[in-house]
Amino acid sequence: MADSGSVIDWLLDSDPSIRWQVLRDLLDVPEAQWRAERAKVATEGWGARLLACEDEDGQWAGGAFIPRDFEAREWHQVGQPWTATSFSLSQLREFGLDPSSAPARRAVTLIGASSRWEEGGQPFWEGEVEECINGRTVADGAYYGVDVSPVVARLTGERLDDGGWNCERANGSVRTSFDTTINVLEGLLEYERATGGTPESRAARTSGEEYLLERRLFRRLSTGEPADEQFLCFAHPTRWRYDVLRALDYFRSAAILTGGAPDPRLGEAAGHVRSRQLPDGRWLLDWTPPGRVWFEVDDGEGQPSRWVTLQAMRVLNWWDQAANRPG
Repeated sequence: MADSGSVIDWLLDSDPSIRWQVLRDLLDVPEAQWRAERAKVATEGWGARLLACEDEDGQWAGGAFIPRDFEAREWHQVGQPWTATSFSLSQLREFGLDPSSAPARRAVTLIGASSRWEEGGQPFWEGEVEECINGRTVADGAYYGVDVSPVVARLTGERLDDGGWNCERANGSVRTSFDTTINVLEGLLEYERATGGTPESRAARTSGEEYLLERRLFRRLSTGEPADEQFLCFAHPTRWRYDVLRALDYFRSAAILTGGAPDPRLGEAAGHVRSRQLPDGRWLLDWTPPGRVWFEVDDGEGQPSRWVTLQAMRVLNWWDQAANRPG
């Protein structure tokens, strides 16, 4: 196995959006140092490039969820487009755009004034009707300092009896979806990080976590078989899709916020991530959701991915440190 230092060097030889997270999550440098690197997201590399795609009214591609020039046949022939406002804001959050920066404040204000959901014309920060979309809207809103408490209250009331959420609930579904649940959990966690949450939102987050933990993050409760083999493949950007690496990174982030220890039921998923490490210490990108993007941020499917490697390394570092903690 390659020296981890060479992998760290490879990660650092990258974009500011990756470098600052390596400094914070893998090298544990002083906060002032990683914040200085994070500030570059607004002015250099992928963050600056995505900000340059923003419309004058604060939106991206002229729409909240889909581009203004979108035609339904594109979804079927190419894939879901990822260039509109919702996904662009989420990607900037993943990059680490400072929410107090001038570009972030400008976008948040203009979007609140001009962007409307295609589904029903609702103002952007009031949310849509699908739980997975609202989960990401809560995550983005809380991160960027918007009051999204009404959307949070709606989500907590839409939890299904088995513990999680499903975007098809309005169409009669009564079974939780892994995909929808991870989107909602990430939103509730970001809201809790920003505001402390409410008793209802914290209880809902615990319930959604338990749904995933009971299933070891990827197994059917009824048979023990993988609910979807693709959950064991690593994607980037994940968009609304679920996989075990995304789930582990969520549980890591939640534990850092609450001070909790890793649940033992995460062990099988962590072992799977470890098993996928290449001899040179890196991880491959298995797939990318198809569809229109502003630009690529990985070297392609089947190639080593800095994003996947960053996530995998910080998840396993967290898991291993907890396992070796006295007591």
